[in-house]
Amino acid sequence: MGECGHAWRVAYSFLNTLAGPFDFLDPNYPVPQHILEFTHDLIQRDAITLDKSANDDMVLTYHDSCNVARASRMGPKPGGQFTIPRDVIRASCNHFYDMPQDTIHDATYCCGGGGGLLTDDLMEIRVKGALPRMEALKHVVDEHGVTHMAAICAICKSQFAKVMPYYGFTMDSIVSVHQLVSNAIVLGSKQ
Repeated sequence: MGECGHAWRVAYSFLNTLAGPFDFLDPNYPVPQHILEFTHDLIQRDAITLDKSANDDMVLTYHDSCNVARASRMGPKPGGQFTIPRDVIRASCNHFYDMPQDTIHDATYCCGGGGGLLTDDLMEIRVKGALPRMEALKHVVDEHGVTHMAAICAICKSQFAKVMPYYGFTMDSIVSVHQLVSNAIVLGSKQ
């Protein structure tokens, strides 16, 4: 599954019954996984080379998307949905800072655009819904000079691109985790 919190929540919760169970399917095909699990595995096996300095123009933080943080997991260990994205970010960039502990992991805030709110007709509600995350972001901006926030949910990224200007941030202050990977990947370095 790609970087979509809703798709991953559905896949994690229901794909085994919709397309499985996987224990009797062809073992040559992997059990469906999140793209971050795939990328994390490549990094752990040293199958790709990343030049972290390619992202030196950014100081990053990470938004735990609520559909991933609260209703799923990644990888073989509990809490992988929190550690795997951060591991991939740290492998892709030199400057990463988490937001305050009481605003991340399973204590994350909704972006304010989920649950069908992602329409311009509801912009006032979306802006208000983003306030807790924007306050946590402002904290790391002030404390660590953070310039960009990474996320793995398409709705979160769309929401933040629209509402961040209301809080004094630019639209391009939100980035995809795999955008960081694509910036840092050194092509042709592995055989």
